[in-house]
Amino acid sequence: MESSCSSKIDSVKSCQKETKSNALAVVPFDDSTLFPHQKLERNFTFVGHSFTIKQNFGSLGVAAVVWDSAIVLGEYLEKNKEVIEGKYVLELGSGTGLTGMVAALLGGEVTVTERQETLQSLNLMVKNNMPKDKKDRIHVRELDWTKSLEEFQEHYDVILGADIIYIKETFDDLQRTLVHLANKDTIVLLSCKIRYDRDTDFLKVLEKDFSLKLVLHEKSRDIRIYSAVKQF
Repeated sequence: MESSCSSKIDSVKSCQKETKSNALAVVPFDDSTLFPHQKLERNFTFVGHSFTIKQNFGSLGVAAVVWDSAIVLGEYLEKNKEVIEGKYVLELGSGTGLTGMVAALLGGEVTVTERQETLQSLNLMVKNNMPKDKKDRIHVRELDWTKSLEEFQEHYDVILGADIIYIKETFDDLQRTLVHLANKDTIVLLSCKIRYDRDTDFLKVLEKDFSLKLVLHEKSRDIRIYSAVKQF
């Protein structure tokens, strides 16, 4: 009897140890359950080249995330290489720089731009992702739409913008920036998701200075790409 009881006690102790051990076990992390903008790292392939983009939404907000608008614009450029090849290209609100880097790989002479607080991250992304023999095709510069644009007097054949139409308070400055940077030969490509009426309102205001045309509606991700050409 004593032996049987002792055996049961040992069994219970063993079970308790096993249960405690299981409770402390490390469960493998599965980032497939996260939203894309929550992931710390995302991988893409464009123009036969692999990109690894580090994301930091918690620290830098929307500028440190790859949004669908940037991906769709990159895909569009890859299918329409002639738009970029041999052209001087400026990207506004570059964020992680993915679209600008794709443009550089397609043969464009590219300037990617962001506000001062995001430049370090953008520089690092370009440094870590661009092939060595293509790094001289892309340049990082500060551009704040709310400040003077006099430093930007160069001629640009193409101006890119991915998901830069979303904050109403920036619309006037964005309009002013586009008018300053573009001439009648410049093609502006804006990739966006129309989330609110105010986004459509901006496009209507843009038509005061630009001829606007919808060149792509990627329905699965509900992304639209507009081509804009300055009227005068």
